[in-house]
Amino acid sequence: MSGPARPIPRAEFIALIAALMALNALAIDVMLPALPAMGHALNVAHENERQYVLTSYLVGFGLAQLAFGPISDRFGRRMPLMAGMAIYVIAAALAAIAPSFFTLLALRFIQGMGAAATRVIGTSAVRDRFEGRAMAEVMSLIFMVFMAVPVMAPSIGQLLLFSGHWQMIFLFMAGLAALVAVWAYFRLAESLPVERRRPLHPKVIAEGFGLVFSNRSALFYGISSIFVMGGLFGFIGTAQQIYVDIYGLGAWFPIAFAGVAGFMAISSFLNSRIVGRFGIRRVTHAALIWFIAMSGIWLLLAINDALPFPAFMIVFALTMFSFGMVGSNTQALAMEPLGAVAGTASSVFGFMQTVGGALIGAFIGSQYDGTVVPTAAGYFLPALIGIGCVLIAEKGKLFGVSTQYRNTEVKP
Repeated sequence: MSGPARPIPRAEFIALIAALMALNALAIDVMLPALPAMGHALNVAHENERQYVLTSYLVGFGLAQLAFGPISDRFGRRMPLMAGMAIYVIAAALAAIAPSFFTLLALRFIQGMGAAATRVIGTSAVRDRFEGRAMAEVMSLIFMVFMAVPVMAPSIGQLLLFSGHWQMIFLFMAGLAALVAVWAYFRLAESLPVERRRPLHPKVIAEGFGLVFSNRSALFYGISSIFVMGGLFGFIGTAQQIYVDIYGLGAWFPIAFAGVAGFMAISSFLNSRIVGRFGIRRVTHAALIWFIAMSGIWLLLAINDALPFPAFMIVFALTMFSFGMVGSNTQALAMEPLGAVAGTASSVFGFMQTVGGALIGAFIGSQYDGTVVPTAAGYFLPALIGIGCVLIAEKGKLFGVSTQYRNTEVKP
């Protein structure tokens, strides 16, 4: 598939990759205000079952990444991306006319499969073009722009609901994805040269997966991100219940949701400024320890029934502040040693993070009992496992400095 001959400017590249990845966040967060309406319209008996609208999407999103990785290493980044975008748009549009809850879940699964291309190709394209701390800085800036979606998406969903039709949310997703696809088609250059492509052969694919799973540092940073993401998915699935049922925010819930997401965006920008100065490992490890400490305080306050809404917002925002650093940096640390198989590596880590995180998040969400204790525990306990994985990746030593980390943009 032909496209632009040369890479676009760095700022536009960051904006475009962020827009592609943000379609995934949009497909999750814009749904939150509509879950009760969808459940009522499609006769969902138990309110916790409404969370399956999110879980089915995430499972499809995770599984399809295993295919898009090797495919993008064989055919380049552009063709698989366009195919995935087409699947996303069609599935979202059809979901607007789903006659049953089962059909809606099936279409959400397919929509997630299409969105998998945005995650795999987005991360691979960044790794194709950048290395080391430069990649961490770019991923932080992408994550910062990406976080504008959780800030705005629930409010957009609420506004669309004022039309009286939750189906408008799906049509909005389809339309916006079509516009981003057009932008990518005309502006995103192919970043994988023909000479670096890998045959789509079982032996070669197995070799690529072997390279990923045999790299201790990359693998355990990838596993660590599963548990941290699991806590986030658990919260997202119960966010509407927490803000509306526990704290009685009603239609104001998107504002509270946006406030916390804003903290994450700020921390992502801060990360892009400090990671080059202090080193990606030092920043990541410090942020993860902060995440554990704040979520531990949150859990203690929740158990002791000492979390009125202002206290909840403060401790939750402080917890999520570090997430903006942990999320982007662990991806960079996992991808750095695997540039030769960037597509396959991105697909493996994306699968692990999404499916593993979704299953952990679904379990956390199923424990919702009218309090925030399960959600707080769902942040604290998985994060402890996450730092254990980091210790394995680093052979028991935190805050080390790696000499392999350069600050480089790969020249086309």
